[in-house]
Amino acid sequence: MFNPTRDQSRDFLFDVWAKHGAGRPLSPLESMALAVVLEHPEYHAVLGDRDRYLDHEWRPEGGETNPFLHLSLHLAIEEQRSIDQPPGIRVALERLEARHGAHAARHAVMDCLAEVIWQAQRRGTGFDNAVYLDCLARKASA
Repeated sequence: MFNPTRDQSRDFLFDVWAKHGAGRPLSPLESMALAVVLEHPEYHAVLGDRDRYLDHEWRPEGGETNPFLHLSLHLAIEEQRSIDQPPGIRVALERLEARHGAHAARHAVMDCLAEVIWQAQRRGTGFDNAVYLDCLARKASA
């Protein structure tokens, strides 16, 4: 399983933004990432300043949102949709989008994804697809 470091994940997003700005071709994954980045203009200045933000720490206790984590979670959701993994995620996303709109639906999914990752880390277990899909089903019916 691909498990990039924090800096590798950040470098990927910095590189996508730089390639976009230079009009250079993108791989399919980079194109997917660019679509996510373009939906978040509030992060464009961060992605345009690698020297300043590569090592920057965003503190949630101070009300800060880590743009790299936020964008990476969006990208993870888009990858899940593209391969329907876990099975059923594509249908769950479609239901959420029909109810809440595309971007709001992905944020609802992001809440579930972050929660299931946190639980797995806290418990030292693997990612629980059933818990994840159940969380999405609850959000779709709310």
